[in-house]
Amino acid sequence: MRFTQDYDRKAAVLYAHQWAFGRNPAFYDYENLGGDCTNFASQCIFAGSGVMNFTPTFGWYYIDANQKAPAWTGVPYLWNFLTRRGPSVGPVGESCALEDLRPGDLIQLSFKGEEFQHSPIVVSVGFPITPENVLVAAHSYDADNRPLSTYEFRQSRFLHITGTMRP
Repeated sequence: MRFTQDYDRKAAVLYAHQWAFGRNPAFYDYENLGGDCTNFASQCIFAGSGVMNFTPTFGWYYIDANQKAPAWTGVPYLWNFLTRRGPSVGPVGESCALEDLRPGDLIQLSFKGEEFQHSPIVVSVGFPITPENVLVAAHSYDADNRPLSTYEFRQSRFLHITGTMRP
């Protein structure tokens, strides 16, 4: 396995804009089962990477509402999948600073300061790079072009997607 394809940031952002206030019927809406934010983030990242990882338990895939990896819909599991160290198929990212965010990257927020609960996708980065100039799209409190600064959170972490591991 190797990086054979860049992450298509434009495709991820276009998908985010298209579905920020709607639901793609190809995917289940988990809004009433704990929230849909990470499902939406995974859909956006999939639009930019084009490949899923069907490894049971530790992969990143969606077949239907009942056949999906924990990383597809779970906030901490998505982070762990994207930042994995071992070579495996799928998008790959690394923790970064706010200043390193680019459209198509992932932000995770902790509202209570304990665990991370929300996964917005970056759709625009203005200069200077500040929370006011980083705009996101998200489900569960649907949003598009929402400034990061308008969220009330205790902690944040940022993930820059570096590429896609192909089979």
